[in-house]
Amino acid sequence: MRSRLRRAAREWLPAALVFVAGIAIWEGAVRGFGIENFLLPAPWDIIGTLVDDWGELSSAAFFTFREALAGFVIGCSAGFLVAAAIARFRLLRTAIMPYAIAAGAIPIIAFAPITNNWFGVTGMSSKIAIAAILCFFPMLVNTMKGLTSVPASSIELMRSYAASELTIFRRVRVPTSLPYVFAGLKVGTVLAMIGAIVGDYFGGSPGALGVEIRRWVGIFAFDQAWAGIVLASALGIVFYGSVAVAERLAMGWHPSVRGARPE
Repeated sequence: MRSRLRRAAREWLPAALVFVAGIAIWEGAVRGFGIENFLLPAPWDIIGTLVDDWGELSSAAFFTFREALAGFVIGCSAGFLVAAAIARFRLLRTAIMPYAIAAGAIPIIAFAPITNNWFGVTGMSSKIAIAAILCFFPMLVNTMKGLTSVPASSIELMRSYAASELTIFRRVRVPTSLPYVFAGLKVGTVLAMIGAIVGDYFGGSPGALGVEIRRWVGIFAFDQAWAGIVLASALGIVFYGSVAVAERLAMGWHPSVRGARPE
């Protein structure tokens, strides 16, 4: 138990020190150089706004988080299923992957108005669609890489035991692909939040975080806008951390999780 705590402290202490130093420098620079609030509010002012307007901020943040979470689930699930299908057939993989990569390169700013036109401006559906599309391609690429990176000797061994393709998929390909799958999931947590918030900028439900940030900037309430950004970042960190915890629980056998070097 103590060794785990020491290892966790070694892992998190540098990040904590950088965070504290960054906040101190930010606060000192704003106060020392007299930077105007509309350019960069001081961290202490942002914290005060978070406390004073917590009800409004938290309601907007969790509304947008629901959009991001729904898009994350849909996009990552679809990415995994498509990857599982095309990884099985080399010809299908060769035919589809170039177009998947090209579609993944479409800028979200160009795509958001299109989804609003398809699914409606004020509803959650268009934001969920944006988040799902952003999550789909990283999940597809990472999962396919994992499913196709199985050593040929492992496949040959399973076939020597007369294992079916389904058994090989469950027993060999999926366990081997888990590090890649969780890498795709981690990327998806960030992209889902970005997609939901950016989608709100092109029109969203009243009370959504992106809509509120745009409104606060329009009325020069920059403390509220920065507080919304900080809260969105905090939710993104929690989202990412939840996937990281799930990774540790699902991959306790893997050297990268145990902290041991592979033989």
